[in-house]
Amino acid sequence: MPSQKVLESKQQFVSELADKLKSAACGVIVDYKGINVADDTVLRKSLREAGVEYFVVKNTLLKRAAEAAGIEGLDEHLEGTTALALSKDDIITAPKLLYKQVEASKGAFSIKVGFVEGKAITAEEVTEYAKLPDKDTLVAKFLYVLQAPIQKLAIAASEIAKKNDESAA
Repeated sequence: MPSQKVLESKQQFVSELADKLKSAACGVIVDYKGINVADDTVLRKSLREAGVEYFVVKNTLLKRAAEAAGIEGLDEHLEGTTALALSKDDIITAPKLLYKQVEASKGAFSIKVGFVEGKAITAEEVTEYAKLPDKDTLVAKFLYVLQAPIQKLAIAASEIAKKNDESAA
């Protein structure tokens, strides 16, 4: 039986992890056994630079934290080696960076499951999120769509003005 001190530290970790899960916009749970140290270092650096928290976690502690956070559907995927990536702001960055690692490792590193805003999603759905353009690209496309009709109107008005000038001359 574990000592009281160990039990208290585990309970505190579960409580802190549950708070992180609740505040995260997105989380991805991966099986990291197929990654070497050099690739793991590069992955961790890229995740850290993107503002994604990534760490290895024990399955039983993650189960309890997910239960406390109200996230259902993760339990059956919590076997073997498990690492967790949490993003507070963006639901695309963590899946995108982890999916790049899956492709680079040719399937040795794998995505188990994920969650978005407290709802569990499958590995396939995580992959779909990874294939979406990043936020800056989406904003640029949206602004282009908003700007295009105005730009076409300005071009048409300019052509009408040129035509009127030519006919007046």
